[in-house]
Amino acid sequence: MSKVVVVTGASAGVGRATVEEFARHGYDVALLARDQDRLDRVAVELQSAHGVRALAIPTDVADYDAVDAAATRAEEELGPIDIWVNVAMATVFAPVSKLTPQEVERGTRVTYLGQVHGMMAALARMRGRNRGTIVNVGSALAYRSVPLQSIYCGAKAAIRGFTDSLRSEIIHDKLAVHLTTVDLPAVNTPQFDWAMNKMGRKAKPVAPIFEPEVPARAIYFAATHRRREVWVGFPTVKAILANRIAPGLIDHYLATAGYDGQLTDERLPADAPANLFTAVPGNYGAHGRFDKQSKLGSWEMFTDRHRTAFWAAAGIGVVTGIHLLAKRLRI
Repeated sequence: MSKVVVVTGASAGVGRATVEEFARHGYDVALLARDQDRLDRVAVELQSAHGVRALAIPTDVADYDAVDAAATRAEEELGPIDIWVNVAMATVFAPVSKLTPQEVERGTRVTYLGQVHGMMAALARMRGRNRGTIVNVGSALAYRSVPLQSIYCGAKAAIRGFTDSLRSEIIHDKLAVHLTTVDLPAVNTPQFDWAMNKMGRKAKPVAPIFEPEVPARAIYFAATHRRREVWVGFPTVKAILANRIAPGLIDHYLATAGYDGQLTDERLPADAPANLFTAVPGNYGAHGRFDKQSKLGSWEMFTDRHRTAFWAAAGIGVVTGIHLLAKRLRI
């Protein structure tokens, strides 16, 4: 009998690449996202290319009842859920002074509570069977926040706190349910085309950029190996280490480089889409518009089992970089 995986945010970006990766390995997949048409297209593509069962379930992860109902339907039509992957996210490119409370609440509900809802729905079903794996997709920005993405950074940091609490509870209850987090670097996804943007210029990921298949492979690895956490790409490691060593210095650096580093010189059209409150229709896929600048692979995937071996070398590199940065900023 085939194994079953549920993936949120499955219609585009990292979620789209993730369902492709699991289907390639023979998993039946339940696809959760808001846009029904795009989900249906993905389901047909997966069935045709890989011969797996693919179930499209339109779901707003900000609504717990909808997530729980999707989990029930997935189990009724595909079978017991073996793996649940929380990918769905939303962000706004804007300084805090330009945000509304409604935007902060919505972004937090999707990115933070969306993963909380996924963990709760999955655990409720896995607990009775005493098996299963939950994968949360985090970010380097959970450790080192950047300007213009306060909603996203705050939500990703909150996910870390909730996940760590739940992990301890799972250990206390002696459950065989595994909980893991995959922290990502900058990825070439459609979010830079459809995220709400108040900056007047098009958004871009901060180089180096990775294609979404890179985190998809890391997510599959995390789901099928018992790792507490996986850091994808050396930029993720550098961001985490640098913030631990010299957070104040990084504050000053991002104050000068963190704006232009996330914006192109292209003017944002007045009718640019924004997917915060409603899904953006269209044939979006896993990739965004930065294919020519993105890496197709990465040998760097740091897990808790071998990360220690890299701490010394990485620490030396970070310290050297901070020294050069301090000279540049004359701090």
